[in-house]
Amino acid sequence: MNLALFPAFLAAGIARFGRILRRLGGIGLLLPLCACAASQAVLPPSTSLSAESLYASLYPFYAEICALGALKKKPGFGAEVSSGIGGHAVFYLNGVCRKPDSAYPVLILCEGTPGKEGVDGVGLSVNAHYANANWVAVEGRNFFFEGGMEPGQPLTREAYAAVLKEAKAKKIYDSVTFHDEVFKDMPPGFSEQDFKYEVSAATDFALAFGRNRYCGRVPMNRTQTIAMIEYLNSLNEPYRSGKASFDWSLTADNCAEMNHNTLAAALIWDLWEGGHSFLTAYFSFPVPKNEFVNLVRRTNDMEIDDLEAVWRDPSARRLLLEEGRLPTGPGAIIDLGRVIPENDVYETESPIIFYEIPIVGRYTEHFDTILTERRYYDLRENLGYFASLYERIRKARQPLDAHLQRIGSDPKERKDFSAFYRRYYAYVDKESVAVQQTKAQLEKTLPERGTLTANAL
Repeated sequence: MNLALFPAFLAAGIARFGRILRRLGGIGLLLPLCACAASQAVLPPSTSLSAESLYASLYPFYAEICALGALKKKPGFGAEVSSGIGGHAVFYLNGVCRKPDSAYPVLILCEGTPGKEGVDGVGLSVNAHYANANWVAVEGRNFFFEGGMEPGQPLTREAYAAVLKEAKAKKIYDSVTFHDEVFKDMPPGFSEQDFKYEVSAATDFALAFGRNRYCGRVPMNRTQTIAMIEYLNSLNEPYRSGKASFDWSLTADNCAEMNHNTLAAALIWDLWEGGHSFLTAYFSFPVPKNEFVNLVRRTNDMEIDDLEAVWRDPSARRLLLEEGRLPTGPGAIIDLGRVIPENDVYETESPIIFYEIPIVGRYTEHFDTILTERRYYDLRENLGYFASLYERIRKARQPLDAHLQRIGSDPKERKDFSAFYRRYYAYVDKESVAVQQTKAQLEKTLPERGTLTANAL
């Protein structure tokens, strides 16, 4: 081959590859290139509604990214729906609502106080079906995750039909058009509008109908929440205006990228700019379960006791200087959910894989640690861990001059670092007090240690 033509050849091949993967459920064809590992760790049980309410009272604004397992609808009832084992990813924002006078999905801050006055949040999903939107929004945490089903309620065909009727009443897709190819295999008896909901259940809403979920939560402040709202609304704008048609891609414009970059707008980590090239994706593929692990480690395990390491982290440094916060902090715990077990509509097996380079990959190891160390899923343990961490940081504090000797001689950098140093220790002092207050508030609500189980706080 003429090497001068290789870039064009590679680009064309990647484009064709992406179109094939879109039809085959995403990452299926990449699996021979990676080690697809499943963890044997015992999963903590799902968070109860009462525990969820308590968490929201402590952290009114929070974001949550979720990796969802594969789904498969049982035959003989409605459309045949299934997905690849790479799964799906969704995003939940507490304290955020759909704009009530807009049929097209637009986000705003909810009126009232999140965690009180019945104020809840909104779930977001990216789907290759959409033609004029990157994401859709579904109001109500319980409806988004559970379809509004009661704990222990079986998913009968009647219950399924009732939930789809409620979804239609929410007008989720009233101004969202789907690609024509979605309707090519539509069974007789469906209108196109009804079929939108049929093929979207357990993917865009009522996730527990057919998918297991692994979610990582991140407490946010109001400013961070507004930044995420602005980013998400801007993401949909070219499709809303008709300037572009949404076309899901393996390496960009997908669920994992939307989740990642929305958190980047809140300065949790760096932005993925321009998606992933095929070669980059080989080493760090944006699989939903990988991103779940990445988020939990970023919000719990960043070495914030190393001041100079925080200084060298651009997004963490900016978040500290602008908002007096760090990506790693108390309250960032996991939330897990299972497919409804008594299920007449979907298969209850919902596998999901990691994308790992053989030998060097460590996602399975990290995942098992997350599911076995209580500080990742038990809020009381989580708060205790950070209280101890802040105390260690305060005791190990070094004078500014000791750091400046390693920073270098550039006057501006030394000046900037000095301001950063003061802001860092002001943050640690503030958080030391705040975490004790949150612990006390939690103890008043749950005084008996034995009342806590797994990630039900």
